Amino acid sequence: MLKPFVPPIEYEDAKEQAIDILTQMTLDEKISMIAGHNMFFTKGLERFKVPSMYMSDASQGVNIRRELDDQLEKSVAFPCSIALASTWNTELAGTYAKSIGEECRAGEIAVLLGPGINIYRVSQNGRNFEYLGEDPYLTSRITENYVLGMQGTGTIATLKHFVANNTDYKRRTSNSVVDERTMHEIYLPGFEAGINAGAMAVMTSYNLVNGEYAGQNKDLITGILREKLGFKWLVMSDWWSVWDAQKVIASGLDLDMPGEPRQEYPDYTKKPEHFVRYSAKSLIQEGKVKEADIDKMVTNVLTTKIAMGLLERPIKDTSFLKNFDEHEAVALQTGRESIVLLENKNVLPIIPSDEIYIIVTGEYADKIPFGGGAAEVVGYDQITMINGLKEMYGDKVSHIENPTDEEIKSATHIIYSTGTFDSEGWDRPFDLPDTINQEILHITSLNKNTIVSVSSGGGVNMNAWNKDVGALLYNWYPGQLGFRAFAEIISGKTNPSAKLPITIEKKFEDSPGYGYLPSGSELYTGWDQDHRIIDPIQDVVYDEGVFVGYRWYESKHIEPLYAFGYGLSYTTYAYGNLVLDQKVIPAGSPLHLSVDVENTGKMDGQEIVQVYVRDMESSVPRPVKELKGFQKVYLKAGKKKTIDFTLVERDFSFWDVATKKWKLEPGVFEICIGSASNTILAKAQLEIK
Repeated sequence: MLKPFVPPIEYEDAKEQAIDILTQMTLDEKISMIAGHNMFFTKGLERFKVPSMYMSDASQGVNIRRELDDQLEKSVAFPCSIALASTWNTELAGTYAKSIGEECRAGEIAVLLGPGINIYRVSQNGRNFEYLGEDPYLTSRITENYVLGMQGTGTIATLKHFVANNTDYKRRTSNSVVDERTMHEIYLPGFEAGINAGAMAVMTSYNLVNGEYAGQNKDLITGILREKLGFKWLVMSDWWSVWDAQKVIASGLDLDMPGEPRQEYPDYTKKPEHFVRYSAKSLIQEGKVKEADIDKMVTNVLTTKIAMGLLERPIKDTSFLKNFDEHEAVALQTGRESIVLLENKNVLPIIPSDEIYIIVTGEYADKIPFGGGAAEVVGYDQITMINGLKEMYGDKVSHIENPTDEEIKSATHIIYSTGTFDSEGWDRPFDLPDTINQEILHITSLNKNTIVSVSSGGGVNMNAWNKDVGALLYNWYPGQLGFRAFAEIISGKTNPSAKLPITIEKKFEDSPGYGYLPSGSELYTGWDQDHRIIDPIQDVVYDEGVFVGYRWYESKHIEPLYAFGYGLSYTTYAYGNLVLDQKVIPAGSPLHLSVDVENTGKMDGQEIVQVYVRDMESSVPRPVKELKGFQKVYLKAGKKKTIDFTLVERDFSFWDVATKKWKLEPGVFEICIGSASNTILAKAQLEIK
């Protein structure tokens, strides 16, 4: 069990100090504390030594806002969050977050607006790259380590976006209709894990949830977040995402961000009366809210600042600037462990030699792919794909933008780089342009040693050509050094170890979220549609329930293109000797189990051992199996290790809507050990009485 983060000043002591300050504040001062200030800041109060807090976006590192003064000169561009999830490395997740947190401290950033932990429901979601995949268990384990790594630096982590924000198509007029069981089993566990790890901020989402905007939804914020999940710190809105100041004040939200209109968008998108700062005093005067309601909000804002020690020490600490080399090393290691090898017909690795000649072509051969929106991070000293490969192969590799047929035939290998530009504010198609598909098919017809590299924030349709290529790698958005890691994998210097944190379907119609777009509508790009609050509210009904991701494909017997948890290596592994410490246990008792894993190949490597649980008979529909444990283990060639796991009552339970609690039904369960959700290599049965 992880020990949760404990702030420098304990909650009760911080709250006592907050209330002492509160009793001395004027109403105007109180109102100033519950709304943003200068777009990305909270308001400070000099007479109480309460500092303003600067908030910066995350997901690929620190977003440097060049329009503001006193910004960091540079920040490391890390592989994006979904790439981090592909490592399945919880320790690395903590180190990754620690690195970003140190850069926050160096840049006087008090609050990082991350991690993003919304579940990957549809492959077209423009913000999937900011999140941690489709599975709530994997998301939870990465999240809790991220929170500990981030807040250990003195930077506040923000869990976002609460909740059920799983599309960016007209997100301000999108109503997520989610039943109670689905909410608790799929969409809340990541937030619960982050809260249990000690996260000190939560950001609500743009969308409505079951008919009310998330940022002014009392059932969500007070009922679920505060009462059920026990969150006691700062809750903020996303920028321009709440519309009724009275509801906001009553909901349990503490901070309306950014607290003021945005001039460059039409008035109808956000009016002054929507903002807490403009309306709070008149609402009190009219008796619609009480000053005590404002006091609760101010107390939470102050308590969070005080507990993190922000009244006692500077937010900025330039001593962390000396750690940037370490951060680059973490970014590189994340790249090494996040690139997923999906196909390999003995084409890889390409060992450097005088006999090889590699042509690199495609959109991302000479530029760094990245996700857009608030999470965009530029980085510095960028290594492009061609740069990384030239470091490895020298003049044995060339970048040719439009190689001729003869040039394609003359090369020993072709590396074709493609991908998508995913961004906050809109969704993008699952299908690649047909010109890309035809180009790949043409190249593979001329050279069987064609390696395709995909850089994207989520799954794309590769069904037209994935079996024709010699090798296929998924790079996600790799950051400033990810293509150096790519070159290491291509050459065999690094053995790929990543596994998919998502299922990639053969066609979008196969997915659980298919049909989420309103009838007759089309995808768009750009920000204009995102701000059209005058559009009608559109329901997005989560009628698949708990059957998200691999749960859906397995229950519907739909074969995906690539399964959740899948990824190849340059070596091979054998599983055996699955042992349960008991075959029958009483309800509530933990189960200890072990399995042997052996590296049966000729190269050292890392394997991700996955534990799934299947309920053989249940009173409610349950998935075929669910991930309930995993470990990433390093094994030298020819070596074997025994891997231990412990499963607890929650791992066998489902959310019972009648009792509004987790419920374990006694019966027979199957413990499944595998290297992917569709590759189970050992099974054992357990009876729970």
